[in-house]
Amino acid sequence: MNIVWSSYVQGIDTLYLSRKLRFADIFADRFKHSFKLDESKPLKVLEIGCGPGALAAALHRWYPNAEITAIDRDSEFIRFASEQEKDVRFLEGDATALPFTDESFDVTISNTVSEHIEPSKFFGEQMRVLKPGGVCLVLSSRRGINIAAECTVPDEREEEFWKRVSQYDDSMEKYSVCQYPMSEAELPTAAEQYGFQNVSVGYVTVDLTPDDPKYPAQMARDMINAHRGTKLDAFASALRTMPERVSAEEIEELKAAANIRYDKRLELYEHGEKQWDTNVNIIMVVRGVK
Repeated sequence: MNIVWSSYVQGIDTLYLSRKLRFADIFADRFKHSFKLDESKPLKVLEIGCGPGALAAALHRWYPNAEITAIDRDSEFIRFASEQEKDVRFLEGDATALPFTDESFDVTISNTVSEHIEPSKFFGEQMRVLKPGGVCLVLSSRRGINIAAECTVPDEREEEFWKRVSQYDDSMEKYSVCQYPMSEAELPTAAEQYGFQNVSVGYVTVDLTPDDPKYPAQMARDMINAHRGTKLDAFASALRTMPERVSAEEIEELKAAANIRYDKRLELYEHGEKQWDTNVNIIMVVRGVK
C-alpha cells in the first residue's frame, strides 16, 4: 500500500475540495473549449495522477459517452475516489510504467502532474498508450490570485508555528515534489520534443469568489470550506512529517483556532457582510496529437 502523497504531501481534503470546485460544471464550457474532444464519440479516456478523483468525475459528467479510467500511485486516493464515483474505473498505477497495452486510449489527461515526473517518461508513456490520432491533454496550474478574507488571516501563533517548522520540512526533496517544473514556453516545447503534433496551448481561468452573486450559496460555502480543509490538512501533515518537532496537542490547538476563523467567515457570508476574498486559478492546457 502506497499512501505517501496523501499522508505527507497533499491530503484528500486539500485536493478533493479544491478540485471539485475547479472542475465544477459552471466552468465546463471553458475546459471543453480547450480540450476540443468530440462529445458524441465513445472515447476511451485515461486520467493520469487522478488524486481523489474530482477531475475524473467531471469528465464522466461532461463526456457521458466516454469510458473514463483513472490511475494514481496513492492507495488512499484510489480508495476515496472509488467510493465517490462509481461510474469511473479507478486503479493504482505508476505514470512512468502505465499498466496498459500499447494504443489503448483515445485521450490521456493529467492535472498538475507533469512537474513531478521526468518528461521523457511522462510523455513517452502517454505516447505509447494512445491510439494513432489520440489526444494528450496536460493541465498545469499557473500563478493566480489569492486574496484572503481578513478574518481568516493566520494569527501570530500560527505564523510563528510555520516559521519554526518550515526550516525542518524536507518533504519536497524527500518525496520528489515538483522536481521537473516547466515554464509556459517549456511545457508545449517538451510535448513537441517527445513526438506530439499539432500542439496548442489554452488558458482556463477559474475565479472562486464566495461573495459574487453568480455563485449558488452552497458553492460559496464550499469555497470557504475548501480553504479550511487545506489549512487543517497542512497541520495534520506537519504532525505526520515532523512528530519530533510538533505535538498533537499543539496541532489540535492550531486547528481549533483555524476553525474559529473559518466559522467566522461563514457567519459573515450568511449575514451578507461581503469580504471579497478570492482565489483565481489559471490553468494552462497543453494539447497534442499522436
